[in-house]
Amino acid sequence: MNRHTLKAQLQKYRTPYEEEAAFIDGFIELTEDDLAFKRERLAGHFTASAWIVNPGRTHTLLTLHRKLGRWLQLGGHADGNEKLAEVALKEAEEESGLKNLRLVESSIFDLDKHIIPERPHVPEHFHYDVRYLIEADIQEKLVISNESVSLAWFTFDSVVDMIGYNPSILRMLEKTSKSEILL
Repeated sequence: MNRHTLKAQLQKYRTPYEEEAAFIDGFIELTEDDLAFKRERLAGHFTASAWIVNPGRTHTLLTLHRKLGRWLQLGGHADGNEKLAEVALKEAEEESGLKNLRLVESSIFDLDKHIIPERPHVPEHFHYDVRYLIEADIQEKLVISNESVSLAWFTFDSVVDMIGYNPSILRMLEKTSKSEILL
């Protein structure tokens, strides 16, 4: 999948979530920018995330992000790679140590546009995050990368109590519960 495939997927993407639907046109527009997949685009750029769940759809793997200090899904910068599903898998493996990751489907699972705070030498900017549903074995050994303080599997029921209110994560939890019915 390259930027043209991504653009076509975005044009077909439908969601019942108003906050997510509001992002779609901006994502489509961004695919036209030659720097869209590089962090050098300081106004904002594409990132890819892995919403990792166990095959039984009872747990999700989250990382306590070192720079942001929040529990989040695993993922990162495209760094020029227009194949965002590939980026999500690579980031998931690098950040978790998991080797047996399975992309559930190549279509987009979720979209989120969020602000990244200013840091030394990096201005405040947006991440246009394209998310993919990925399965992993909850028994496989986790390895914490230098990007994380911690990694943990959370039961779906405990996510809000453990990490607090995060509309984007709640939306992915709800989608996962609905996808379980469809599988």
